Amino acid sequence: MPTQPSTTLESFPNPNPERDYEIAFEAPEFTCLCPMTGQPDFATIRIRYTPDQKCVELKSLKLYLWSFRDQGTFHEAVTNRIANDLISILDPRFIEVEGDFYVRGGIKTKVKVTHSKKS
Repeated sequence: MPTQPSTTLESFPNPNPERDYEIAFEAPEFTCLCPMTGQPDFATIRIRYTPDQKCVELKSLKLYLWSFRDQGTFHEAVTNRIANDLISILDPRFIEVEGDFYVRGGIKTKVKVTHSKKS
């Protein structure tokens, strides 16, 4: 059975919660739809985070990012949604999500969301 997109993010226990370390992902094939025209928007999504008790499972992240392919959404909204969903499931010590959208109509857009856990 072929793999399907999914809006469910999964996590697993951080193997070294006593230590600060960074995990970074780059997804250069992200797509969504422009909510105004319905045309595809292409981006590289970059995620950097310092886990606390949980880490995101990579296959679920891949399927989650794929789920945006047929959704009409603004660059600002989708970048913040990805950050919010990761914060909700992971409660990381720090996270940064960047949407680096390709040129469209002569304009290149980068949206960067950061969040730090309150001590």
